[in-house]
Amino acid sequence: MAHSRRTPRGRRARAVLSQTLLTIVLVVFMLPFIWMLATALKPGSEVFASPPSLVGSELRWQNFAEAWTFVPFGRFMLNGIIVSVLGTLLVCVTSVFAAYSFARLTFRGRGALFALYLVTLLVPQEVLVIPMFILMQELGWQDSYQALILPWAFTAFGTFLLRQFFLSVPRELEDAALIDGASRLQTLLRIITPIARPAIAVLAVFTFITYWNSFLWPLIIISSQEMATVPIGLNSFLGQQGNQWQLLMAAAAISMLPTAAIVILLQRHLVRGIALSGLGGR
Repeated sequence: MAHSRRTPRGRRARAVLSQTLLTIVLVVFMLPFIWMLATALKPGSEVFASPPSLVGSELRWQNFAEAWTFVPFGRFMLNGIIVSVLGTLLVCVTSVFAAYSFARLTFRGRGALFALYLVTLLVPQEVLVIPMFILMQELGWQDSYQALILPWAFTAFGTFLLRQFFLSVPRELEDAALIDGASRLQTLLRIITPIARPAIAVLAVFTFITYWNSFLWPLIIISSQEMATVPIGLNSFLGQQGNQWQLLMAAAAISMLPTAAIVILLQRHLVRGIALSGLGGR
C-alpha cells in the first residue's frame, strides 16, 4: 500500500521535472528570437550600447517600415514565395511517384537503385554547385526562377520519407482497388495519396523551409537584384552604406512570417506525419 501511495507522487514529481526542463529548453531556444525582436525595435545608435540592454530607450516600430523600403524587400519576399511554393510542389509530386515506385512496384535492381538513391544524401551541396552552375549556364537559365527551383526538385530525402510511410499502408487496400479495375495511377492518387497526407505535410514543411533559407545556390546563380531571394536580400543590409543592424533584424523578423504561417496551417498533420513516417523511429 505504501508503494502504491508513493507511485502517484513519483509520477507527479517526474511530470513537474519534465515540464520544468522543457520550459528551460524553450526559453533557451527562444532567446535568439527575443533578442532579434528587441534589436529590431531599438534605435540604430543603441544596438551595440554598453552595457547591453534588451530594451532600447524607445520602441521604434518604424524600423520595420524602413527595412521594407531600405531595399526592395517586397520583391525579395515575392521571389522567395514563388521559388519556395513551386519548389515544394515539385518536390512533393516527384517524391510521391518515386516513393510509390520503390515501395510497391517490383523490378530488377530495385534495392540497389534505392540504396544508390539514398547515397546522394551524403553528397554536400557545395560539391554540386559547380557542375550545376555549368549546366544552368549551358541551358541559359542563369538568373531565373527555373535555375532556383529545378536543380533541387528531386530529392532522396522526400522519397525515403514517403516510402517509409507507403510501406505502412496495408496492401489489401490497393489489391481491392486493382480488383475493381483501378489502374496503378488511380490507386496512387485516390487511395495512397489521401492516406499519406500527414507525411506529405511533413515533407512540404521541410522543403519549404529549405528553399526559403537557401543562401549558397541563389548567391551563385542569381546576378540581379530583381531575382534575389530573402537570404540574399538580408545580406543587402550589410554593405557600403554601413551595417544597418536594427533594420536587418526587422527584416529577419518579417522573413519568418511565411515559414511560421505554413507550419501553423499544417500543424495538425505534422505530429501524426512524423510519428507514422521514417522520422518517427519506425
